[in-house]
Amino acid sequence: MRRREEIKMLSKERKELVVEFCTKMIQARSYSGEEEQVVELMSGFAKKWGFDSVHIDKYGNCIIGIKGNRPGPKVMFDGHMDTVPVPEPDKWHHDPFGAEIADGKMYGRGTSDMKGALSAMMAAAKNFTDDHGRDFAGEIVISGVVHEECFEGVAAREISAYVKPDYVIIGEASECNIKVGQRGRGELVLETFGVPAHSSNPEKGVNAVYKMADTIERLRKIEAPVHMVLGKGIMELTDIKSVPYPGASVVPEYCRATYDRRLLVGETKESVLAPVQETLDEMSREDPQFKAKVSFARSEKECYTGEMIEGVRFFPGWLYDSNEEYIQAVLDEMHKLGFDPAITKYDFCTNGSHYAGEAGIKSLGIGPSRENLAHTIDEYVEIEQLTKVTECYYGVMTALLK
Repeated sequence: MRRREEIKMLSKERKELVVEFCTKMIQARSYSGEEEQVVELMSGFAKKWGFDSVHIDKYGNCIIGIKGNRPGPKVMFDGHMDTVPVPEPDKWHHDPFGAEIADGKMYGRGTSDMKGALSAMMAAAKNFTDDHGRDFAGEIVISGVVHEECFEGVAAREISAYVKPDYVIIGEASECNIKVGQRGRGELVLETFGVPAHSSNPEKGVNAVYKMADTIERLRKIEAPVHMVLGKGIMELTDIKSVPYPGASVVPEYCRATYDRRLLVGETKESVLAPVQETLDEMSREDPQFKAKVSFARSEKECYTGEMIEGVRFFPGWLYDSNEEYIQAVLDEMHKLGFDPAITKYDFCTNGSHYAGEAGIKSLGIGPSRENLAHTIDEYVEIEQLTKVTECYYGVMTALLK
């Protein structure tokens, strides 16, 4: 069995490299639509260490490439550059953009979700090419993705169309375990329509909120589908709003509710909408005053490039058999490195919704840190996890670029 020392992954210099780069990444604030500082850091790192290509697409995604001198697969390491905001920085014990290190942990927004992983991907690519030169089969690609926090997989479509990867490694937090699937996510918009009237004469109008309340109760009777691995296809009410709002002395003429729908493998927009639409049709037959519709939400955001990015909020689920050859090859390499990762699934949505769920590209997830640290006050990544995942990514390159 090859020893870790033989591939130099745990050398002092290599530990310092990934920690130093991650520090710079955390100090570069990059809320969704403001990722340009991270792009500059990734581009600068790639140019400094002699990577082959840097491509910035219309949305501002940063795509780094390193080509081997023999034909082989394109293995893409995917990590989003954007983070959620820090609404109350005074509640943090550490500067959310300071990358302070204490008790073996680096603190800051994006340490866990997911600049730690993105930093490790860049460092692992440098280490691998330092050790092998270009004497490998295939291509290493690292994609820094914009606007993932707003809609998973939308910006990734532009990346996969450009790169056409054979494998995708998603760097979302997994404590360095191997993730082979996830539930997807859909955002359903339910609307009811009434007739306005003065609230002193409510019988002259139709109250859209009452119609919504009836609808919500009926929708609770729909049985959620179940998958033996991914679990329930949950549909949960997340918000509700009426018009006019605030409504002083007015019977509301419109009401909108939003549902979060967790998607299982094979579910489509049509199959998800069908039971809801059937309920609305049934209610319409029972009540001539009942008017409602259901659809998927759409979002539009501006990128730092000035380009608008938009998409329907429907992000498919995906799942691969753990016995797939590429998964077993990665697992075998992890064992050679002295690691014993579990094979499991993500409990949240990732860019895998596009790569695996939409495009059918063979994917898996490996990332540092715990899943429940994302978006939290005093978010952190353990330095040990950061260096360990750098070694894991090196192992993935070894396993798939033969």
